[in-house]
Amino acid sequence: MNKLFCIASLALCAQVANAQTQAVPYEYGDKLDIAKLVSLEVPQGGCEVVEAKMTYIDSKGETHVTTYLRQGTECGNF
Repeated sequence: MNKLFCIASLALCAQVANAQTQAVPYEYGDKLDIAKLVSLEVPQGGCEVVEAKMTYIDSKGETHVTTYLRQGTECGNF
């Protein structure tokens, strides 16, 4: 029974940790402390402006998620 309780507790802690890492929209001029890039998600959108999501770890080891607007990946440089 104790093992089941421990597993359930760990699962709950993981969900809480995920909930604390909510995406925060980037605003022009924000200073980002990026020590390591974890992931970068850019939806397809041709040359349209899309909302990308970046997950990174800062110099203190804390995980952050930020969203920002960028041009779609399918647009060539002219």
